[in-house]
Amino acid sequence: MTESEAPGRGGAPATYPEAPFSSGAPAPVPTPSYGETPARRATPNPLRAELRHGIAPWTGLAVALTVLIPLWSKAPQWQGSWGATQTQLHAASALLAGPLVAAAACWQGGREHRRRTAELLLSTPRSRLAQVMAATTPIALWAAAGYLVALAVAFAATAPYTGAGSPPISLAATDLGFLLSICFVGFVVGRLARWRLTAPVLAACAFVVLGFPDYVDSAARFLSPAQVVALDVSVPVRWFAPFLLAWTGGIAATVLLGYAARRRYLAVVPLALAVAAGTMIMRTGADLFQDNPAMARRVCSEVAPGTPQICVNAHDAPVLPQMSKALAGMFSRLEGVPGAPVTYVDPWYSPKNGEATLAYVTRGWGITRNRLTDPHQYRSETASALVNRDCSTDTRGKDRKETERVERTDDAVISWLSGKDSTRFPNSPQLVRLEAMPDADRKAWLGRFLATRKSCTPSEVPVL
Repeated sequence: MTESEAPGRGGAPATYPEAPFSSGAPAPVPTPSYGETPARRATPNPLRAELRHGIAPWTGLAVALTVLIPLWSKAPQWQGSWGATQTQLHAASALLAGPLVAAAACWQGGREHRRRTAELLLSTPRSRLAQVMAATTPIALWAAAGYLVALAVAFAATAPYTGAGSPPISLAATDLGFLLSICFVGFVVGRLARWRLTAPVLAACAFVVLGFPDYVDSAARFLSPAQVVALDVSVPVRWFAPFLLAWTGGIAATVLLGYAARRRYLAVVPLALAVAAGTMIMRTGADLFQDNPAMARRVCSEVAPGTPQICVNAHDAPVLPQMSKALAGMFSRLEGVPGAPVTYVDPWYSPKNGEATLAYVTRGWGITRNRLTDPHQYRSETASALVNRDCSTDTRGKDRKETERVERTDDAVISWLSGKDSTRFPNSPQLVRLEAMPDADRKAWLGRFLATRKSCTPSEVPVL
């Protein structure tokens, strides 16, 4: 009797299960039964992997820092003006971030050559265009993200201090489109050139090519995406942004299709589009930018009896109360003087009868975050603008003694109005005599003096 036939309880033969497989035999592969679907392993997404690893994330961080660090060092110059903010963003993104993105994409393009895996790409079922797009898109997306972060930070820093207008989004779109375009061009250069130093050399060449047109007095300079524009005093025409996008994007598409497309003759289409857009930009030239309406719109202080009115452009409207406060002492000394100006206007405007010009101040020097950096200096320069005769040495006459007398008289009036000692003629006797005059006599003399403040004949200026 065998062991398997040994009787169990009640006399029934006992059965024992056999081992599923012997100790030395390989395990059998389970076969799915009818109706079951075998489990599939998830296919890794190459785009997602490139977005998380490699040089792409570092490119986005580098673009943000490359744009923000120069902007932050010049923050007093652009905070408070949407146009000035976008001007600084435009220059930093085109001249600094553009070559950086080109170098990063070029380094990405030469990756297969450095790893000696370029031959493996020929065995993949994907087309060359699909391979290029999969490898370049992460760099482009991260570069765009870095620029948008810098744009948001700069606009957030400007918003609390701005006086008029709105963010010029159209030029921001052209800067973003340029970064995407130069990314694809840089990648193709990296694929074609196998030299390891191609990326830094390409960045240096891009910087020179982008910055050189600013020194050329030709309409062709407007084709450069880094063309310097003063957006605080001018604005581009509405069609400028789409045409500039067509110009830069058309060149990038031509390079990309010419390198990677199966039918390379399709590159003629974006090339024709780029040529048409570039021709239109060159023909228009300087007329691409018009005067900023915010500069033409005047904002004036409230009318008060005995106090002159101050009018500035809409950009500087938040600084108007500080200007009025800084000039209050000067206005009080001119109160009751015959012929004293009743309105002081921004230097951007031509003064009319009864108007005088305010001191010229710019953000970053005279104005910082909507505050006058030196109110006393502002009052002194406004008094100087009031007295300035703007005469050449020939029109003042040949009598040097009389000319010097007029200069000392003008300086004494400026010092008295500003309440600040003169650095040109210290201890001036003219200033002493002006301060010692009775109030009524001083007002009468100042009236005669202001009547000749535009005269270039020394004999017409009253003696002090």
